[in-house]
Amino acid sequence: MKKVWFSLFVIFCFGGHAQQNGDVVLSFNEYLGYVKKYHPIAKQAELNIGMGQAELMGSRGGFDPKIEVDYDRKEFKGTEYYDRLNATFKIPTWYGVELKGNFEQNEGEYLNPDQTVPTDGLYSAGVSVSVGQGLWINERMATLKQAKIFKQRSAVERDLQVNEVLFEASLAYFNWLHAYQDAQVYSDFLVNAKVRFEGVKKSAQAGEVAAIDTVEAKIAMQDRDLNLEQANVRFMKSALELSNFLWMGDNMPVELQENVIPELNLAGEIDTTLEIMGKPLDSFSMENHPKLKSLGYKIDELTVEKRLKANKLLPKIEVQYNFLTEKPEYISSFTTEAYKGGVAFSIPLFLRKERGDLKLAKLKLQNAEYELDNAEIRIKNKIIGLYRELESFEKQNVLIDEVVFNYNTMVAAEERKFGFGESSLFLVNSRESKLIDAELKRNAVQNKFFSAKAKLFNSIGVNPEL
Repeated sequence: MKKVWFSLFVIFCFGGHAQQNGDVVLSFNEYLGYVKKYHPIAKQAELNIGMGQAELMGSRGGFDPKIEVDYDRKEFKGTEYYDRLNATFKIPTWYGVELKGNFEQNEGEYLNPDQTVPTDGLYSAGVSVSVGQGLWINERMATLKQAKIFKQRSAVERDLQVNEVLFEASLAYFNWLHAYQDAQVYSDFLVNAKVRFEGVKKSAQAGEVAAIDTVEAKIAMQDRDLNLEQANVRFMKSALELSNFLWMGDNMPVELQENVIPELNLAGEIDTTLEIMGKPLDSFSMENHPKLKSLGYKIDELTVEKRLKANKLLPKIEVQYNFLTEKPEYISSFTTEAYKGGVAFSIPLFLRKERGDLKLAKLKLQNAEYELDNAEIRIKNKIIGLYRELESFEKQNVLIDEVVFNYNTMVAAEERKFGFGESSLFLVNSRESKLIDAELKRNAVQNKFFSAKAKLFNSIGVNPEL
């Protein structure tokens, strides 16, 4: 596959917003929209719906009318032993009832007496009924019921798959944003270090400060430059990880260019894009969770299977009754005086296979019920924990903003004192290092805050409209 390497393609396809410095902003909403539309796994999830429809259509085929034709002829040494034709038209119905129409025409020298029919053939119309096993539920009925359930289950499974892809894509975007913000912090402070180095060098040349101060200023500048280079490597790697989720039509992967940057003001857009805004904890309904609905559908399928296995314990009793006539065009020709009927009965003596299958079906159903109970409590507790975590991160964001503001104040004051000759370069660099650490910590806290929102989105199982 070819990769997209040029920036204009990204600008036009992703609707990026170009800035004056040539950077292109790839917004979070646009990014997830393209992930949902073009990512192979997201497209694969849509196939679940088609599979469910195909399964349902196939199961309905068990109730399609059937035509059966049996023709048999034997001729030996000029003698026609027999020439037999038996054509049957069957219509299966929902319960264990099957409607039949039959035409039989036989001739020959050595026909069995019970196969002798009128020259123009014999017609019959009748019904076959299972009055024991297969009356209330049979293989056809069970398959169709399970196919209908599978179709419903495939829809929620699709939502879960799409949600998982969008969750992982969101984490990749937040890591990309985190790496970009860290790189910007080092870039800004590298500019300050360069300006300070040039100023100290000029002051040293004028004899206003000791020459050794230029060494200290240069070390600080080189340290900032080294940190920036490492941050740029992390930003590059995070961009490549983000590219794993970017695809266009015809399964064509997209690789971001260096001038594509993330959206910085995400706090409000995350809630809107992931559709988790305005959803307090007490408003969340466990009944609508796609994971629990999927397990519920699984239980419904196993319940149908258990009923079918229980029905297998009943004896097979099939009753047939067919009206016979030579002139089917006349309804009055079908009378009770000409008929063919019978009863077939069978049952295993020990029912060991049937009892074993039923026991296994019950255990599978019980296992699925336990799985549902366990999943419900795990999801509930996880959502509660994430709500509490988000409340904590909101407080942490306020606190870290105040810490950064205070460190900024201290650095500005120390720089003023240094300008008046009342402080040292060491103190200025020390204050600035603390400020850098605080800003990096703020970026980390913000990343954890955004990741917690993505985890909440994943736990709720939302499939947003993007």
